[in-house]
Amino acid sequence: MHKDIATPIRTQEILKKYGFAFKKSLGQNFLIDTNILRRIVEHAELTEASGAIEIGPGIGALTEQLAKSSKKVTAFEIDQRLLPILKDTLSPYNNVTVIHEDILKADVEKVIAEEFIGIDDVMVVANLPYYVTTPIILKLLTENLPIRGLVVMLQKEVADRIAAKPGTKEYGSLSIAIQYYTEAETVMIVPKTVFMPQPNVDSAVIRLVKRAKPIVEVKDEEFFFTVTRSSFAQRRKTILNNLTSQLPDGKSKKDQILKALGHTGIDPTRRGETLSIEEFGRLSDELLLYFK
Repeated sequence: MHKDIATPIRTQEILKKYGFAFKKSLGQNFLIDTNILRRIVEHAELTEASGAIEIGPGIGALTEQLAKSSKKVTAFEIDQRLLPILKDTLSPYNNVTVIHEDILKADVEKVIAEEFIGIDDVMVVANLPYYVTTPIILKLLTENLPIRGLVVMLQKEVADRIAAKPGTKEYGSLSIAIQYYTEAETVMIVPKTVFMPQPNVDSAVIRLVKRAKPIVEVKDEEFFFTVTRSSFAQRRKTILNNLTSQLPDGKSKKDQILKALGHTGIDPTRRGETLSIEEFGRLSDELLLYFK
């Protein structure tokens, strides 16, 4: 039985063997605690028939745990220097494929179709690089991929925003964008001490389970997201002021915005953070009459 990758000693040995230096620009922080990795994998609820997609496998610490718990793992790694290391550290596992590509540029649907033949249950499980967390999650959700969901580690502050409820200061357009597609919950808080090098902030693991259909039915999805983003443009402003200043031609259509708010029973002096996703859905359908 070979030693787990995710221990401080083994990680140091691997980095030394390959003379690997961390790149700040890639947000590289490797996990050095096997228990935490196992718990992350447990939250993904994988079976022997599952497929796992990983983003930024690093030296393979999480990849190894995923390989033990699923039928097939496909990992996207952008840093070419890590490819020979992964080839070495993951050599005991014949169910892992590493793709040298930027996940944001990848055709993930095509990869799933080619890599997970005969696998119906696919989960994304990753310790995401902090600087691109949100674009990665939004890409994976908006492309309507055949995945069950995501279990990802990210900055605690971003996790708080993603899982936030209306009426809290964390709640915003990011909460709405992600909860529109998924049920979101923070399942673990991870201290900075279990990473090498240590990041400046604590991390959290969030589980996003895709809904069978979005939480609200809207006539125009793109416009719905424009309305939610506009409503939070300046948090201290009322919904009326934000929509007037942010929507295209909003200033000249203030009366129509007031009318739409009236029709949906939303007080124009409320702030965006007090509106539920359902209220935003009704509001965007009303506003659509005047803005498209």
